[in-house]
Amino acid sequence: MSLIKWNPENNFFPSFSNWMDDFFPDNGYKSFNGMSVPAVNILETKKDFKLKIAAPGFKKNDFKLEVQHGLLTISGEMKMEKEEKEERYTRQEFSYSTFRRSFTLPENIKADKIGANYEDGLLTVTLPKVMIEEKPKVQIAVK
Repeated sequence: MSLIKWNPENNFFPSFSNWMDDFFPDNGYKSFNGMSVPAVNILETKKDFKLKIAAPGFKKNDFKLEVQHGLLTISGEMKMEKEEKEERYTRQEFSYSTFRRSFTLPENIKADKIGANYEDGLLTVTLPKVMIEEKPKVQIAVK
């Protein structure tokens, strides 16, 4: 499994904002088309893949994971409302955060055994590998 960072808006020449993003460290989130996308680390072992997604501030119920046609889609949606009422004013604040990431699964992943755990702002998705039997080599005679 490999991920390739690609920006369709920047095929040939880096823009000033891309240069600035590369020069200064970020907070773990990247912006793409107005949507924040959390950083993802992928670890491969002999028995599984682990995706570690930095998503602080979310709750377990804010995540949705789906597998369809060999594609794992992870999304998160967080809504917060805060209201302060004082004698002379009322102040309401709304906060909304969403993201969506998709990964093409290798053939050796058993989709019904995928697990997820969210703890301390880190979503860990475990993708267990299954053994794929090699098909025997067959010689075909030409007549």
